[in-house]
Amino acid sequence: MATLLHLDSAVFPEGSASRDVSAAFVQAWREQHPDGQVVYRDLAASPLPHLDAAAVAAGAEDPLRRELADELAAADAILIGAPMYNFTIPSTLKAWLDQVIIVGHNAGPDSTATGTPITVVASRGGSYAAGTPREGAEFVQNYLETLLTTMFGAEVDFIVPELTLARSQPAMADLIPLADASRTQAFSVAAEKGKTLAARLAA
Repeated sequence: MATLLHLDSAVFPEGSASRDVSAAFVQAWREQHPDGQVVYRDLAASPLPHLDAAAVAAGAEDPLRRELADELAAADAILIGAPMYNFTIPSTLKAWLDQVIIVGHNAGPDSTATGTPITVVASRGGSYAAGTPREGAEFVQNYLETLLTTMFGAEVDFIVPELTLARSQPAMADLIPLADASRTQAFSVAAEKGKTLAARLAA
């Protein structure tokens, strides 16, 4: 029985592209692997405390950090909803990362997460794709891929719904067709990835 650790970090509980696409992934996972387990954390609804000196000093002996590290170690796959806020990830997701990454315990060459597939739904209001004017301001995918591969040796994959603000921002009205196409593709990719990953881990 495979376990999926699912994290959401979008501020709004409804109308969030990262939440909606992540939910499609989970639905496909459950349909493919009904006996599998999904462990869920809503980091916006129940935010974790920022890392402090006492928690750093305690490392894996800190109760919260140990709990989070154990969840990570028990996960066969991880799904992270990571909308772009002010060019980077939500502070609630950063707090989780700071708490769960424990050097000398689960980070480094002998990480318990080595090879773990991590799927990140990196939604953003505009476009930061290669060749766009804001390409250089993309600090979600670059940051998370570097962090998760370096600290955990994880297998990181991204689903990127773009232009999510097109229907709410008049200045972006001309981009609505592209936004709709990006959203449709993201749902399709999420469903396929959720199904494929569940089948792979359940085999």
